[in-house]
Amino acid sequence: MKIGLMVEGQNNLTWERWSHIVALADRLGFHSLFRSDHYFIRSQRDSLEAYLSFVLAARESSRIRFGPLVTPVTFRSPVNVGRMAAQIDVLSGGRFVMGLGAGWNEAEHRAYGIPFPSAGERLDRLEEAINLMKALWAPGRATYRGRFYQIEEADCLPKPQPGRPPILIGGSGERRTLRLVAKYASEWNCVNLSPQAFADKSAVLERHCEAVGRDPKSISRSMMTFGLIGPTKESIDRITRRLMELVSAGPETSLEQFQEQSRARGMVVGQREEVLEWLGQLAERGLQEVMFQHLDFDSDEVPEFLASDIMPRVADL
Repeated sequence: MKIGLMVEGQNNLTWERWSHIVALADRLGFHSLFRSDHYFIRSQRDSLEAYLSFVLAARESSRIRFGPLVTPVTFRSPVNVGRMAAQIDVLSGGRFVMGLGAGWNEAEHRAYGIPFPSAGERLDRLEEAINLMKALWAPGRATYRGRFYQIEEADCLPKPQPGRPPILIGGSGERRTLRLVAKYASEWNCVNLSPQAFADKSAVLERHCEAVGRDPKSISRSMMTFGLIGPTKESIDRITRRLMELVSAGPETSLEQFQEQSRARGMVVGQREEVLEWLGQLAERGLQEVMFQHLDFDSDEVPEFLASDIMPRVADL
């Protein structure tokens, strides 16, 4: 089992904080460092442009893999995303992961004047964007003629190495999203699933793989979670308060109620033994990596807890 970090870049992330987190993740031995690609969720705060921040990650780290978890297909032209991804992958020596999704937050689209089509159209656009990017990254000039996107004899230079960057698709929609994973992705990422829910979704993915003639073992499986974890009860309570602030939990909700609600939604809540038990159950069902939310940018306590108390004990799962 591999352990990564996930940062919500729209929650008061500054250049100083991001630079520190990149160095911290690299130094502590995390397998990956991902970040969201949002302008805002709920309230509008300091929010670093994702692809500018990936350039910094490429230059200021040496071993972690990194990328968006995930980039909405609605935000930018896939030509621009594909060009940036190729160049960041080259800059980092082949450590960039192209995380993609259909997009979901209508409020930020409306605020920034970005069209927000139906879910069906967003998924259609996602499939076209993947095919266009793969064409751009392949040797030689690329032509692609889709319903939404077109290119003609485009030679996207510099090229990444063959087969790079890998495509990660985020989401758990059983009819469309997981079928796209089966067709195109090197990695499937889900969010806050219990061990049994993960197993159920994984079985759906395997059926899609059978339908398209793909070996399901060729797809890595990862999960992002808002874990309420730490070395002590006091640290868990501090992280709980931080998440309650971020999601605007009402004053009528107590810490204990919020923690129980979080468990019911598939999140892990607890100290070392609870985290190890939860990871063990997921590993038994085929999960290969968990990206834990780094909720408090001003404290290194949770990343250091993961690095010292968790990572060495799950490395062989």
